[in-house]
Amino acid sequence: MRTYHCFWLLFWAGQPHQSFLTPLSKRTSGFPEKEKVLVLSGNSRREVHRSKRSWMWNQFFLLEEYTGTDYQYVGKLHSDQDKGDGSLKYILSGDGAGDLFIINENTGDIQATKRLDREEKPVYILRAQAINRRTGRPVEPESEFIIKIHDINDNEPMFTKDIYNASIPEMSDVGTFVVQVTATDADDPTYGNSAKVVYSILQGQPYFSVESETGIIKTALLNMDRENREQYQVVIQAKDMGGQMGGLSGTTTVNITLTDVNDNPPRFPQSTYQFRAPESTPPDSPVGRIKANDADVDENAEIEYSITEGDGYDMFGITTDKDTQEGIITVKKALDFENKSLYILKVEATNTHVDPRFLYLGPFKDSATVRIQVEDVDEPPVFSRPAYIMEVKEDVPINSVIGTVTAQDPDAAKNPVKYSVDRHTDMDRVFNINSGNGSIFTSKPLDRETLLWHNITVIAAEINNPKQSSRVPVFIKVLDVNDNAPEFAMFYETFVCENAKAEQLIQTLSAVDKDDSYSGHQFSFSLAPEAASSSNFTLQDNRDNTAGIFTRKTRYNRHEMSTYFLPVVISDNDYPIQSSTETVTIRVCACDHRGKMLSCNAEALIHPTGLSTGALIAILLCIIILLVTVVLFAALRRQRKKEPLIISKEDIRDNIVSYNDEGGGEEDTQAFDIGTLRNPEAIDDNKLRRDILPETLFMPRRTATARDNTDVRDFINQRLKENDTDPTAPPYDSLATYAYEGNGSVAESLSSLESVTTDGDQDYDYLSDWGPRFKKLADMYGAMDSDKDS
Repeated sequence: MRTYHCFWLLFWAGQPHQSFLTPLSKRTSGFPEKEKVLVLSGNSRREVHRSKRSWMWNQFFLLEEYTGTDYQYVGKLHSDQDKGDGSLKYILSGDGAGDLFIINENTGDIQATKRLDREEKPVYILRAQAINRRTGRPVEPESEFIIKIHDINDNEPMFTKDIYNASIPEMSDVGTFVVQVTATDADDPTYGNSAKVVYSILQGQPYFSVESETGIIKTALLNMDRENREQYQVVIQAKDMGGQMGGLSGTTTVNITLTDVNDNPPRFPQSTYQFRAPESTPPDSPVGRIKANDADVDENAEIEYSITEGDGYDMFGITTDKDTQEGIITVKKALDFENKSLYILKVEATNTHVDPRFLYLGPFKDSATVRIQVEDVDEPPVFSRPAYIMEVKEDVPINSVIGTVTAQDPDAAKNPVKYSVDRHTDMDRVFNINSGNGSIFTSKPLDRETLLWHNITVIAAEINNPKQSSRVPVFIKVLDVNDNAPEFAMFYETFVCENAKAEQLIQTLSAVDKDDSYSGHQFSFSLAPEAASSSNFTLQDNRDNTAGIFTRKTRYNRHEMSTYFLPVVISDNDYPIQSSTETVTIRVCACDHRGKMLSCNAEALIHPTGLSTGALIAILLCIIILLVTVVLFAALRRQRKKEPLIISKEDIRDNIVSYNDEGGGEEDTQAFDIGTLRNPEAIDDNKLRRDILPETLFMPRRTATARDNTDVRDFINQRLKENDTDPTAPPYDSLATYAYEGNGSVAESLSSLESVTTDGDQDYDYLSDWGPRFKKLADMYGAMDSDKDS
């Protein structure tokens, strides 16, 4: 309930003479009738003490939020010049004058017309003056006064935020600061307790408390656990009037979140885990996942897993999945069911971020037992070696065994195994294998000189389950035997001069052997027995795998014997000894005194004046190219002579005749004259057509000239009709342009289109005078005339 207090204040200003009081206007009901008068003086404005009145000053006071039905009375203005005869007029100016505040111009009574709100405007400054009503001139200087609005408690406290959000770590001590809330009151803080605010907590106890004067919220309960409850909603009230009865209040909500700390160790939900892993599981493959639960979140829940002990410590490993915080158990080495079928591991889970404040809660780790059962799978056979290397001599007979491979089924069943050769590695089928015992034997002859190494692949597969197979490489080296005779390193063809001397060296020989010799080759050279006694040459073995051919006599005659063939026997020293007979060709040639060859009897072996085969081929190609060029040139010239008179655009087939005539544009006034269509006589008679042979000419048919007043359309229609009936029209279908272009060609036209419409006979004898090109046409029309005559 609001209580209103009204103070009636009297203002008096002026000279010490008798004052006049004017009757008051209608007063506001509910207030004591104590008159408030402001006296205006002509000399100065001062505050005086009036009898029967309390102390006076130049201020008026009004209470805000007036709820009466009449205007609220403010006070009265009075001038010592006012005689009461109505000659003076009071006027008011300043803040709200005429709107919020009005004055009775006769009596000087001031009233407020509207409810005033101190929070909107607490002070109004106005000016008052008395003027002569008749002249409008002021009778007193303008006086200023103030109207102050007294506050009432009409505004409740307002918080700066509708909702506050705050967070604190869980397990915080009592009295830990959470957040501070603030509320403001729009009432006057200098007037009473209307703006004095105190805070209290309406919701959130016993977990939190609030300081009544500062609005600081603190924790009030020890060991609040986020895992039990994470969110709290606290309601704070702010009340004015110092919290007394009747004060206004406002509330706000504070959402408080407990943040996580690492106060919970990881815990496995079970003490033992069991997994199964096939023995064929490849390394680094996962076997299973385990997870220790941690009630904390984020980094406080991060866990590191490790294998601390167990018989599978070196066979298995464990890693942490950072997304799910699971421990992934993986295989480190290949498993073997036949060797070990069960592994027992001890796995430990530890927090990576430990808070020392909570170590008293116990160790932040936990352990569990993991049992891994290895399962037996049907495995492919296993060879006794990862690779095999075998050696075989190249002269072994076919079907000779060169080695054996062995593979066994590692499973407990010990299934039998069969062997085969991967034919993709032995396309020539040089080798074969016994499918039962794995012995490899040859199926074709071997030759070390052709292929030294044979790399094949052997497949071992279970007989009961052929899909279970494995492969092994077999490298077979072919060993050398002395099965190749030595031979010349090159083809020897030499010469001897006719004037050669005896015992003269004419050629040095060397030999090679395809076989391999561990101690090095040793070749011996000799002449064949049939040539040793009767030969004109001798052979000397140099004992260094070379030999020299020497002349036996002094002179040779190329006319008696132009070529000698000397058989040479080459032998090696390996076992068994291999030998071969090679032939050396010796030509007899004429030489100069220095022994330089000049020429031989039949053909020049090497002569500086002769031409080589390459030079002869080059000369022949040049001649052929020259002949082809001449032929092409002649063909082009002949084709040019056959080019027709009429160009392609004016071909004798159906086409559009294009004369390629272009005017001179808009500026060329002489290019075309419409009068030409009306006066055919103005056209040059000597202009000839370009699409016929201009050799034999005959006069074209002359047409009647058009009248001067003939319309262009009539003229063109006339020319169209004449063209349709003209026997001299062009001799092929065409698009005729009927705009007048002259009197026509002297050769006229050979067209026969619609010529049958003419009544008279036509004479085509002139066609035979036009030459051989028109012979066929002349024969056709001449035959028609003969038929008509007959």
